[in-house]
Amino acid sequence: MADQGGCVERFSAASPERLLDVLRGHRRILVFGAAGSGKSTLACSLCELAGLPAVSADPGSPAFGVPGGVGWAVRRQGRWQVQDMEAVCSLDAGRFRLAVLLALRRLLEGLEEKAFVLDAPGLVRGMAAEEMLLGLIELCRPDLALVLSREQALPLQQVFHACGLSVVHVQPSEQARHPGRAFRARWRTALWDAYLRHAREQSLEIRDLHLIGAPPPLAAAPAWAGRQVALIRDGRTRCLGEVVGVSDGSMIVRLPASVGRDDALLVRDAQRTPQGLLRTAVPFVQEVITQAAGDAGASTGPRLCGRVGAVGFELLNGVFGDPLLHARLLHAGRSLLFDLGMGGRLSARRAHQVNDVFITHAHIDHLGGFLWFLRSRIGAFPSCRIHGPPGLAGRIQALIDGILWDRVGDRAPSFEVHEWDGHTIRRFRLVAGGELQDSGCVPATDGVLLASDAFRVRACLLDHHTPVLAYAFEPHGEIHVRKERLAHLGLMPGPWLNELKRHVHAGRTSERMRLPDGSERCVDELAEQLVLIRPGKKWVYATDLLDSDQNRRRLIRLARLAHTMFCEARFLARDAEQARATGHLTTKGCGEIAAQAQVARLVPFHFSQRYAPDAGRFLDEIERFAPGVRVWRPDVPMDAC
Repeated sequence: MADQGGCVERFSAASPERLLDVLRGHRRILVFGAAGSGKSTLACSLCELAGLPAVSADPGSPAFGVPGGVGWAVRRQGRWQVQDMEAVCSLDAGRFRLAVLLALRRLLEGLEEKAFVLDAPGLVRGMAAEEMLLGLIELCRPDLALVLSREQALPLQQVFHACGLSVVHVQPSEQARHPGRAFRARWRTALWDAYLRHAREQSLEIRDLHLIGAPPPLAAAPAWAGRQVALIRDGRTRCLGEVVGVSDGSMIVRLPASVGRDDALLVRDAQRTPQGLLRTAVPFVQEVITQAAGDAGASTGPRLCGRVGAVGFELLNGVFGDPLLHARLLHAGRSLLFDLGMGGRLSARRAHQVNDVFITHAHIDHLGGFLWFLRSRIGAFPSCRIHGPPGLAGRIQALIDGILWDRVGDRAPSFEVHEWDGHTIRRFRLVAGGELQDSGCVPATDGVLLASDAFRVRACLLDHHTPVLAYAFEPHGEIHVRKERLAHLGLMPGPWLNELKRHVHAGRTSERMRLPDGSERCVDELAEQLVLIRPGKKWVYATDLLDSDQNRRRLIRLARLAHTMFCEARFLARDAEQARATGHLTTKGCGEIAAQAQVARLVPFHFSQRYAPDAGRFLDEIERFAPGVRVWRPDVPMDAC
């Protein structure tokens, strides 16, 4: 054999039978090695040959059992039968090594003094691997370690030596290869689907849940869909499950057992992807906000660019300039503008893609850039809609009438102006060089000014010593096709999948569709088998509003649980009197509104140029008044949360 901490013999994993003699006299064996070294295969083979239980401490790539947890099993009639498990709700043993070790400690209470083979996580480098190995040795007290390595020097050999553990060097099989992330994801997903085969959906009241672990914010509904959870009672795992969705104070979860009054819900970062695979979730506020030199000069601050879900945005005049937000619907060739402040402008190609403009009010710093936009619309372009408060159509007409239109002919820009007074929308049509035409009124239910198959824009009426509108962009659920299910059903991808998405978006579930193989199926049946729907990421745009109780109530209601909020913070808190006199928010009002609305991310802007160019003072104050809200800062990447 070997001296304690030494290694004098090498065996091949291709012949596990030869290791049986080595195992004699040892009750607990630790199998250790890098991912792809054949570690789990060797551990399972030894258990089967020696008739020992197998303990899996690798939540990301378990050889048996439930991914996202640790467990032990025995081999009977050619199959692994799981005897007990403890949830981790993460696939990342390195990041959540303490959680893995605590779950393993609870699991081992059921094994008492039994002999077993322990399949360790495939961590072999760095501090996380060293801490994990030390914890495994302390908890399990193995008396032999089988270390798989193709190198002469064993990984973490100093740890084995320090612990006085006997070590046998095992040469990995020639066939052992790293399986790759895609294969591992498919393998663990198959195990996960098998576990959930008999689970049923249950509706849970969020206010009754005891959330533990590392749950995302409840305000972040898209971060919950597909999230792995576990029911915990008296410190032990009852079962694992999967969140279907979160809305209106309820959580729908697929669980194989009923939820009890005393249960806690463990949540970390294991989540089913839109493609249906069980992977590590990305942080909810993951989109990066970058800075670029603005076109309007250094006094406006940097131009901000980023994403909110499927929408790319540009705050074209920075945080000190006139409000002008460009929102581009990615993959749709369509753009929206919020306000038309002077300074920055879009390229002609981008301006041509603008279908709708949302004006908060007609002060010059919000409408003064209309002329550059008007010029970009000269040509054979469809009519553009402009939404705003009462009186907007007349002001747009006046701006257009200031231009001589004797040479544009049938290339004159045309607009539909929709004025919302809080109850109804009055529509106007105008063509450059012509008269303003009143097209009548229509009701606006719940403040919805624009609705499409993919999103809607809702407004609320606020006070700025003049009527001003704030807007919420509310995308419908993001529809994803599960590609692995396509292959399972023998179907080829193609344009028919876009047709399926359109039917699902529109709620036409009873329609029948012709498939590439010539067969016909109901949309409802196809959606159940192929489609995964996740809530979209709502965002809100609000600027120029008095800090009053009524304005706060209305804006908080509009912005509730938004992913991102673009909100003015015109003045520092010390200048509250000036803010009240001019009908603006201070840093205090901006931060408190965002916190009370439970938004996930706040992008404050429209700072008064009296403070330029130091945005740091604004951001420092806002952070103090917005606990729990991620506030954009130029020195902190927004993908860090």
